[in-house]
Amino acid sequence: MSKVAVWAKIPAAPGKRDELAKALGTALETAKSEKGTIYYILHADPNEADVLYMYEMYESQDALNEHMGSEAFKALGPAIGPFLGGRPDLKFVAPLGGKGA
Repeated sequence: MSKVAVWAKIPAAPGKRDELAKALGTALETAKSEKGTIYYILHADPNEADVLYMYEMYESQDALNEHMGSEAFKALGPAIGPFLGGRPDLKFVAPLGGKGA
């Protein structure tokens, strides 16, 4: 099976980026023990104070589906909801090559 990746742009409510990042911390910890999760990395945008990005890579579509169906993922929405400035913009991409791909 082919690896799959996700680029997520996560808008924070004005002035709430740090709180949003902290709320995402639980997901970062949970991903460490997910068997099919290769990368799950949170990024701050140095040019937009109220934007975070998440880069995720999974061994397969099945691994991504397992991640998105987990209890931890289901609990994520309510945990980050108070700090969001809009809907996250998810881009599902297929890695073609490069270091780590």
